[in-house]
Amino acid sequence: MSDYLVIVESPAKAKTIERYLGKKYTVKASMGHVIDLPKSQMAVDVEDGYKPKYITIRGKGDILKDLKKSAKKAKKIYLAADPDREGEAIAWHLAHALNVDEDSDCRVVFNEITKDAIKESFKHPRSINKDLVDAQQARRILDRLVGYNISPLLWKKVKKGLSAGRVQSVAVKMIIDREREIENFEPEEYWSIEALFEKDGENFEGSFYGINGKKHDLKTEDDVKEIMNAMSGSKFDISKVNKRERKRNPSLPFTTSSLQQEAARKLNFRAKKTMMVAQQLYEGIDLGRKAGGITGLITYMRTDSTRISETAKAEARGFIEEQYGKEYLGTKTGSGKQKEGAQDAHEAVRPTSVSRTPQSLKGILSNDQLKLYKLIYERFLASQMASAIMDTMTVHLLNGEVEFRATGSKVKFKGFMKVYVEGSDDNKKEEEKFLPQLEEGMTADAKEINPNQHFTQPPPRYTEARLVKTMEELGIGRPSTYAPTLDTIQRRGYVSMDNKRFIPTELGTIVNEVMQDFFPEIIDAEFTVKMEGDLDTVEEGKLQWIDLIDGFYQGFSKRLEKAEIEMDKIEIRDEPAGIDCEECGHEMVYKMGRYGKFLACSNFPDCRNTKPILKEIGVKCPKCKEGNVVERKSKKRRVFYGCDRFPDCDFVSWDKPIARPCPKCSGLLVEKKGKKETQIQCVECDYKEVAQKA
Repeated sequence: MSDYLVIVESPAKAKTIERYLGKKYTVKASMGHVIDLPKSQMAVDVEDGYKPKYITIRGKGDILKDLKKSAKKAKKIYLAADPDREGEAIAWHLAHALNVDEDSDCRVVFNEITKDAIKESFKHPRSINKDLVDAQQARRILDRLVGYNISPLLWKKVKKGLSAGRVQSVAVKMIIDREREIENFEPEEYWSIEALFEKDGENFEGSFYGINGKKHDLKTEDDVKEIMNAMSGSKFDISKVNKRERKRNPSLPFTTSSLQQEAARKLNFRAKKTMMVAQQLYEGIDLGRKAGGITGLITYMRTDSTRISETAKAEARGFIEEQYGKEYLGTKTGSGKQKEGAQDAHEAVRPTSVSRTPQSLKGILSNDQLKLYKLIYERFLASQMASAIMDTMTVHLLNGEVEFRATGSKVKFKGFMKVYVEGSDDNKKEEEKFLPQLEEGMTADAKEINPNQHFTQPPPRYTEARLVKTMEELGIGRPSTYAPTLDTIQRRGYVSMDNKRFIPTELGTIVNEVMQDFFPEIIDAEFTVKMEGDLDTVEEGKLQWIDLIDGFYQGFSKRLEKAEIEMDKIEIRDEPAGIDCEECGHEMVYKMGRYGKFLACSNFPDCRNTKPILKEIGVKCPKCKEGNVVERKSKKRRVFYGCDRFPDCDFVSWDKPIARPCPKCSGLLVEKKGKKETQIQCVECDYKEVAQKA
């Protein structure tokens, strides 16, 4: 038997770490928590200091038994769960279960699973941080008190299977509030005047700015007519040309939140998928014997810090100088100012070594792993590079008192942009806009002057990326909670997704209204933010966890008593679908399921007939010529297209069919969506046309 027993959370980490530590160490996995609150009861004694009742998790008995057996034979036990509150709690539970003194140097933490990092961490073991444990325990108990008290009430008064939680309830309210903003939005009219100018055979664009050097807004068509009448002829005098250099700084390395946002924008990854793939990269990938075997490729992915170790900075700077040249080195070697409230427990998400380029890992990583690794790698490398330098020019053009302005920019020095440019939520890309050589005193001709009417737009619905960003900005939740929260509110049927944007369901709106009436503090963003701050104060050892829980529960328990008495039973009636069940003749109704609405027989449970809601796309089936093509979803929720006469007709297509024949061969046309543009292609010949920019 080995001298030392090391306990980590996952088997993948166990294999890697055991190889790094050598023969004297046995490394075993706890498979996450082995001890926790039972699912079948609240398990918090509110009459006796909010004592939690912990049990061995069902199915983990054999794991704990094996760990105890190994612990008896080891000279020393090291607890090496993840470096966060959750990991500290796992280590604390294991210490008590294995009779390890929590005040001894039994706890080992590391931010990356590499040989040097692991060996260094074992030189500096510490005791279990009880303040971290208390903060995690307080969060767990708070969530139990809320969820296990409100959820049964919702089952009784609204519908079985519902749940309420501190963070998820606030997220649902944010989505509902945004929907109401959109519904109540009243568009306002405004106008712009765009001009196409020409100088010495070169064209450039400009926009109306104002009168007599002062900016002038165009609110009505009459305003536009006034400006158009004030101009005479097509000649414009160039009164001023401003030229300057503008620096564009690189983005900071990834935090959990910014990683989820950018993966959504650039890779179309859901938050849950991003964290799952990041976990794989962190725990280790087998690179082959020559490359070091199983190796962790990124640092820990649950972090709110943009801090980078000096070692990582030095390695990155050396790589940048060698690959791109000294001029591409960033002058600032810091990692940016941490946002207020950031725990800064460990580094930003970064590659464990910049020498492992994405190119070198092709064929080793899966497609999703390579995409996410490339994103993390390029963001980190760019963060240590020089600012980009843009040459900008603003030209003032006068026709009498009427002023137009034209702006242009071009990249003078790419700097970090040679490697990476951050995405945006609205998919706008910063493009170079060239202007000809223009000087003061010159004249330009306006070839076209076009007034355009516009209307203000409502705020956009939340995408996953935008919701995570807003939650982080408000201080709602923590890095480990974003992905589970978004997953929960969808599984419960409180929100649905339309075109990758959240829409509240009827059920979500009803539950939110009930919560607003009886538990307003639970869905109040400010209250949730304060609670997160209080949990941080517990972690800092400045507040006792029992005092935090008691301060919350005293008021909460009174609201519970009131809700039990005053909350009316709400009947959610099924919406008629307007068609009869083909099996029993009863009316079909719309039901809400895990993946959204579906059709079900109103004669349930005597008749269990269900059908998906089929969305017609206005195209006749090209195979049978009788049915209509409808949008369907595969088991993995991927959209495809098929005939509504299935199974009599088996026509299917992953690409959306078009309601017109191919002009070349009269075959079926389909949409092929690419990253930059959507093409229309024929499935039978080589005909193609560009449909639109993506």
